[in-house]
Amino acid sequence: MALGVALWGLHMGLTQGLLAALVADTAPAELRGTAFGVFNLAIGIAALPASVIAGALWDAVGPQGTFAAGAAFALLTLAGLFAVRRLLPQDGANV
Repeated sequence: MALGVALWGLHMGLTQGLLAALVADTAPAELRGTAFGVFNLAIGIAALPASVIAGALWDAVGPQGTFAAGAAFALLTLAGLFAVRRLLPQDGANV
């Protein structure tokens, strides 16, 4: 369990700072606080149904089903990222 907690902390440390920097860089200075509020609201809204689904899977199937669903969602997201990447300009210019 300690290894899982450490990996989760590593994941949060690597992603949350990056996402916060992205919000800070893209939001206009006068709306930066609002942008952070909307960002955190979106995370909270997404986390609630995700947690309910994970709990239902855990009760219905067990931990294997919950982790398998997490892996399936991660693979689906990866496929979506590759699909979106094809739509972006390939000349190396920043978008």
